[in-house]
Amino acid sequence: MFSAFNIIAKPSGSRCNLNCTYCFYLEKSKLYPDEKNQRMPDRVLEAYIRQYIDSQPVEEVTFVWQGGEPTLMGIEFFEKALYLQRKYNGGKTIRNAFQTNGILLDDDWGKFLAENNFLVGISIDGPADIHDKYRRFKGGQPSFEKVMQGLGILKKYRVEFNTLTCVQRDNSCKALDVYHFLKNIGSRYMQFIPVVERVRKDANPSDQRLVSPDFQGAADVMEWSVEPLQYGLFLQEIFDEWVRLDVGRIFVQIFDVCLNAWYGYPAGLCLFNETCGNALALEQNGDLYSCDHFVYTENRLGNILDKPILTLVNSDRQVRFGMAKKRNLPKQCQRCEFRFICNGGCPKNRFIRTDEGESGLNYLCEGYRHFFRHIDEAMRFMVNELNNERPPANVMKWMDQR
Repeated sequence: MFSAFNIIAKPSGSRCNLNCTYCFYLEKSKLYPDEKNQRMPDRVLEAYIRQYIDSQPVEEVTFVWQGGEPTLMGIEFFEKALYLQRKYNGGKTIRNAFQTNGILLDDDWGKFLAENNFLVGISIDGPADIHDKYRRFKGGQPSFEKVMQGLGILKKYRVEFNTLTCVQRDNSCKALDVYHFLKNIGSRYMQFIPVVERVRKDANPSDQRLVSPDFQGAADVMEWSVEPLQYGLFLQEIFDEWVRLDVGRIFVQIFDVCLNAWYGYPAGLCLFNETCGNALALEQNGDLYSCDHFVYTENRLGNILDKPILTLVNSDRQVRFGMAKKRNLPKQCQRCEFRFICNGGCPKNRFIRTDEGESGLNYLCEGYRHFFRHIDEAMRFMVNELNNERPPANVMKWMDQR
């Protein structure tokens, strides 16, 4: 049973105004071939908001809106969502988070997001030459300039924002270029998401080409996927500058997660938790899936118009999905010195074999191990500072002295 869980809602389904080369979600439209204009109907929106608030055993409930591209729904849709949140809040505090490519943000959006205290994540992969490598419009035009205009809107209206950067084959070798750029545009909260996808060799036009880790047929890692060790080196380069100059000023999600784990707390990020299953995805028609990265027919739990969210989340099927991460952890991972932080990583990427030939090793294992080993001493220092009621930012002076 899941006492608390999160849902990523996709009101526009997989519909997007960009055609990013590495996007894993664009082809989810093949799950709904009869729904050409994917858009969450009012009855699904109301059912979702009412059920989600009722199902949360906490006093503060956060709605996460994603896509596809959620701004395609228009401001009116989110005004309706806010009305329904007020109608069904039951005395709870409601917050909203919003992930966007920034293309459609204008003054109207800026005013709306600011007035309603939305936290906005904006997707950007680095400066123009890096960002435009893969993030282009459907006609092939670059998107960087439009994204920066959208970011300017967020700054103009003082909307709280963070940046989400996909780490792929190209920018993984330009870590400091990316990091310096993000700092220069005013990002104080950064996420670095590794891009790893496999494509089936025998796909029919109507099939999803990108496969889940459970796929048993022939599949190749896509050429734009980040290489395992290089992902670790990317994180290392950024960490080495952050730990000397930016602790307490710039917040990098994976560094905060690591400090939690070294301190003895749960990681607090689903991919590093011992089990998973409490971060689900809601499609525009009300279909609920086990995870944002497992939107496949076999991972569809049901529809919230037919069964309540809480019933679907606590179904035997979803519980088994969540426990499989721990149950199927390879022996090599069970013995690993960094199991306390990694726990085998995201099941989506556990498709290679261990040295002993056991299945289920994470594709990024080499990179994670390299990175965790590299940061171990600094993490131990920061933990010691916390234990002695001193700020972990003291690590910067310690690094200078070294």
